[in-house]
Amino acid sequence: MPRLATTADVFSAVAEPRRRRILGLLADGERPVNDIVRRLRIPQPQVSKHLGVLRAVDLVTVRGDGQQRLYSLNAIRLRPIHDWVAGFERLWNERFDRLASCLDDLQKKEPPRES
Repeated sequence: MPRLATTADVFSAVAEPRRRRILGLLADGERPVNDIVRRLRIPQPQVSKHLGVLRAVDLVTVRGDGQQRLYSLNAIRLRPIHDWVAGFERLWNERFDRLASCLDDLQKKEPPRES
């Protein structure tokens, strides 16, 4: 069975854990490939492949600086993921509120502890 393309959209691209780690590094600022390789301890060809996928969906940009290629996060392209996750915020807030209420009820019912 053929593999699905990982460059179809931002969601597919960030589904891979190593790519999320690369994005995390780039969130701190522009980095050359060799720095990403060193920090993540992933072979350079794999880092380059992952950067290629991230570039294909415009999550990272690259610029030349002499012989180096410096990569930067294009954070605005994460907006679709942010918007999708934000849709679950109400759900989680309601669940945490119910949990807090349940814990309050349990604390009120608990007999006082003896010292």
